[in-house]
Amino acid sequence: MTPPELTVITDGLTKRFGDLVAVDHIDLRVEAGTVTSLLGPNGAGKTTVVRMLATLSEPTSGIAIVCGHDVVREADAVRSAISMTGQFAALEDNLTARENLLLMARLRGYGRGAAGRLVESLIDRFDIGEFRDKLIKAVSGGQRRRVDLAASLVVQPQLLVLDEPTTGLDPRSRQVVWSTVRDLVDEGVTLLLTTQYLEEADALADDIVLIDHGRAVAAGTPSDLKARIGDQRVDVVAVDSRGLDGLVAALSGRFDLSIARERRRVSVPAPDELDDLASVAAAVRASGIPIDEIALRRPTLDDAFLALTGQPPATDAPADDSLVEITS
Repeated sequence: MTPPELTVITDGLTKRFGDLVAVDHIDLRVEAGTVTSLLGPNGAGKTTVVRMLATLSEPTSGIAIVCGHDVVREADAVRSAISMTGQFAALEDNLTARENLLLMARLRGYGRGAAGRLVESLIDRFDIGEFRDKLIKAVSGGQRRRVDLAASLVVQPQLLVLDEPTTGLDPRSRQVVWSTVRDLVDEGVTLLLTTQYLEEADALADDIVLIDHGRAVAAGTPSDLKARIGDQRVDVVAVDSRGLDGLVAALSGRFDLSIARERRRVSVPAPDELDDLASVAAAVRASGIPIDEIALRRPTLDDAFLALTGQPPATDAPADDSLVEITS
């Protein structure tokens, strides 16, 4: 059984599709009342992990315990304790936003009056009022996503699984989702979040698991992951390539330099923060070389992602990394 403080435990969780190993011996520990983010590039295996935890796909090997229940032997009990919102909205196109929510509430056992009150609260919580009476097929992708997320909270679960929850949302809608996530955690709900948005993981997650090619390559708090790739630095950006060469000549010998030519940037380690910034700034001023920017930079989650996975952050158009399971 799962210890009370842990909502999810996996040991050696593995999923194969023929010769392809989509998830390779993933070990997870998700504490109750926290947000854990599975962060990784397209095709990393994030969706495959959450599909197994939600009993939508059976593990090839390994153990997964969710809310105290084995996902294989006690699948019904797992389903009764969790709620999941997948990458694509599961709504009825020919019903309005409000009607979709009412339908979900009635299917989950609410009486007419209770369902109506619940739906009104969800409409308010997810800022759905302006399109509440529009058919789902007539609303935008972001609006559809907000209704789908609201439907996942018709019954408040022990564990809420959000698979790429803000894909395609405009900044306003994304902030609505983030605010709701924080409120749910304050209410004691545990969240498992898959995302490719580094900003999202940094803003919401208590713990992050970086997944690449089906394996967990690193795990920790956002601060832990940033700290793994080094201290802060001073970045100096030249106005052109000639200026970059001048900066390198002026600063080499006095400072340890790293050079990013494609960005016209020279970086200097800055363990003493402001003292180092002042020293580099004085040297740049003395050189007389014009620059675009000089700034003290601390490691970001973008830096950690690139260093630990070898891949750049995701674009704004992530693809579904799920695989179709065919069984006979």
